Amino acid sequence: MPVHWYGAVALALVFVPTPAPTRPVTCDPEPGIAEVTGTPWAQERLRFQRVWRLTKGEGVAVAVVDSGVDATHPQLAGVVTRQVDLTATDQRDCVGHGTAVAGIIAGRDLTSRGVPVMGVAPAARILAIKQTQGQSGDVSRLAEGIRRAADLGADVINVSVQAHDAPQLKAAVTYAQAKDAVIVAAAGNVKQEDGAVSPAYPAEYPGVVAVGSASPDGKKSDFSNGATRISVTAPGAGVTSAWTGGGYRTGLDGTSFAAPFVAGVAALVRARHPDLDHWQVKRRLERTAEGGGASGTGAGLVNPLQAVTSVLPATEEKAAGAAPVVLARAPVPDERMRGIALGIAGGAVGATGLVVFLALTLPRGRRRGWRAGNTAIFTGKLKS
Repeated sequence: MPVHWYGAVALALVFVPTPAPTRPVTCDPEPGIAEVTGTPWAQERLRFQRVWRLTKGEGVAVAVVDSGVDATHPQLAGVVTRQVDLTATDQRDCVGHGTAVAGIIAGRDLTSRGVPVMGVAPAARILAIKQTQGQSGDVSRLAEGIRRAADLGADVINVSVQAHDAPQLKAAVTYAQAKDAVIVAAAGNVKQEDGAVSPAYPAEYPGVVAVGSASPDGKKSDFSNGATRISVTAPGAGVTSAWTGGGYRTGLDGTSFAAPFVAGVAALVRARHPDLDHWQVKRRLERTAEGGGASGTGAGLVNPLQAVTSVLPATEEKAAGAAPVVLARAPVPDERMRGIALGIAGGAVGATGLVVFLALTLPRGRRRGWRAGNTAIFTGKLKS
């Protein structure tokens, strides 16, 4: 069963099985650029750095089931803790796609070196599961990659691939979810040649966080597949990230690059709320998103700060697999109402004081027959 990999590199390409190589594999990825100037719009929009005082994703393992990851990239050095090659080639990322995805999820903060690009959860660990070499692969290997990620203890699994529904793929998703992995998958892109759309898998499977693409104006990107049942959206147009070979790529388009932003936020949530199961993490991402309602946008744009800090009722936090819940959010301060409240509080204090005063003085007045007492009144002069 062929699958389609959606991103700037391999849009709507059909995957076919790749036999084990009998000679050295050519690995000649398209080069990136040496440096990036200016903060990428996705970072300015999501502002995930606001969460870092609480968590950067410490202790969370995120699997990238993709084309491999360049573990020597400066932003990923020490971040990639495990590499698995299912293609019988080697561990190198000969395309760049997997490296870009990993960079969005957990790229190190190198602003001290003048690098404005960074990942959502820079303290998370990356498990690189290479399931495609070049522009080829098959659904059985994709399923194997998801299973392998679950066996390695991945807390979050990012799948920036679209495939057709297949028994082995569905079984792999169910297997990973049984191990409590949060699966985040790209919703897929509209096929440019005919505009035909159909639900993308594994994004369409129950419990999977399906991610659509948002453009800089906040609206759904034209290429984002609205036929898939969308959970949330994330920046997926004009994205900047790390690229294999040590450089960077700008202008990356595709739900492939929207999904890792959400996978990074899921890592932050799992680090901050380790007791939540994968269903609860999914609901939290959805219920804290913003601007939903339009076709193909699901609950709206993922909101890292709300996803991490919003408070769920205790009963809902324990209800695994329960219906969606409404999160308690901090109210917006209203200065006029604040003034009224302070006035009321002040009046209440004054009234209480008056009651106490009368309670003390009236009985004494009755005992004296309402005659003046002997208490001296201070006039401002002291006798020598």
